[in-house]
Amino acid sequence: MPTDSTIEPALRYEKNGALAWIIVDNASRLNALTAAMWQALPRHIAMAVADPDVRVVILRGAGDKAFSAGADISEFESARTGDAAATYDALNDAAFSALISCPKPVIAMIHGFCLGGGLGLALCCDMRIADDASQFAIPAAKLGIGYNPRWIRPILAAVPPSRAKELLYTGRRFRSAEAEAMGLVSRLVPTADLEDATRALAGEIAANAPLSVAAAKRVIDEIARHPETPDMAALDAAVAACFASDDYAEGRRAFLDKRKPLFKGR
Repeated sequence: MPTDSTIEPALRYEKNGALAWIIVDNASRLNALTAAMWQALPRHIAMAVADPDVRVVILRGAGDKAFSAGADISEFESARTGDAAATYDALNDAAFSALISCPKPVIAMIHGFCLGGGLGLALCCDMRIADDASQFAIPAAKLGIGYNPRWIRPILAAVPPSRAKELLYTGRRFRSAEAEAMGLVSRLVPTADLEDATRALAGEIAANAPLSVAAAKRVIDEIARHPETPDMAALDAAVAACFASDDYAEGRRAFLDKRKPLFKGR
């Protein structure tokens, strides 16, 4: 059997019914993300979006010690100095953008360490379920790194500015209960229940009408990002498409027949 140290770091994609799992697999380094893994994330998100059977995407770390300890610091000397730093930042930005712009619901299932770029990825997801052994930090200031302003937006979507400043000024680790209280975590569960709770939430979402879920996500994200000038015409069109869909007709019939609806996303 190969050991953790002999397994090549990778971002794995697994499909299970209506759920697509994207797994950060670099267990020997607490699932630190290599440049190749950052680069692979937009491709995996695109696969999930293109698959009509996929209703929910779940991002998690391999093993039981970490969601992700962030970017692989062993690459920094070669990949994050001089001119190469801008290229590396572009990989990070593309990964964050792919998660933020994914039209399907994305859940971060967080166990153990969720640090640096790993926390950045989790904050780009729609919801974050964490276990009670999880720890959170963005230690950029401890490494002399200037945190890209594009990555501040997901932080501010989760926590108020004073908490964002505390995260970035101190670089310290926050335990699970404090992370939940400040808004970094949507839901906290015992470690033994984490995967079951995540599957249950994803299954509940997947059973609903995909167009309705997608419209809700689009409306919430647009209004949250552009509260003064949301594109109301586009949002109205997304809602109108729900009422014009076969799924709306199925939902009405199922209600009258007193049965569960079978939505097909059209």
